[in-house]
Amino acid sequence: MSIKERLNEDLKKALKEGEKQRLSVIRMAKAAIINEEKNRMHELNDDEVIEVLSREVKKRREAKEEYERLGRRDAAEELEREIKILQEYLPLQLTEEELEKIVRETIEEIGANSLKDMGKVMSTVLPRVKGRADGRTVNAIVKRLLQN
Repeated sequence: MSIKERLNEDLKKALKEGEKQRLSVIRMAKAAIINEEKNRMHELNDDEVIEVLSREVKKRREAKEEYERLGRRDAAEELEREIKILQEYLPLQLTEEELEKIVRETIEEIGANSLKDMGKVMSTVLPRVKGRADGRTVNAIVKRLLQN
């Protein structure tokens, strides 16, 4: 079953069970997917849907951080619940240890030895972990490993 099919099934289920927040998040996700399909002028495959959903999660994480900074705990908690719902449709996220292992292997492969090589490392690592890790986390790990 594709991610889009799962979203449709879960939408129906949330509608029947009266889960307003889940319903709202799924509708938003479907709208984002439809907008992307219109922009690209073709139906999205699962990898492209994952890209869209990852982007939606990223937007919510950034907004959540901003709300926390402003002391708006209620809004931040709401966004955290939305993130959890969206993550159900994304591949399992890599742990920091798994991510660090991938980064170390990449650094060895390309022979990176300073922060000057950060761009090369990032451009090699990001496609490998696409949809399974946050770019900011990858960036922090690459930076830390290249500084040592």
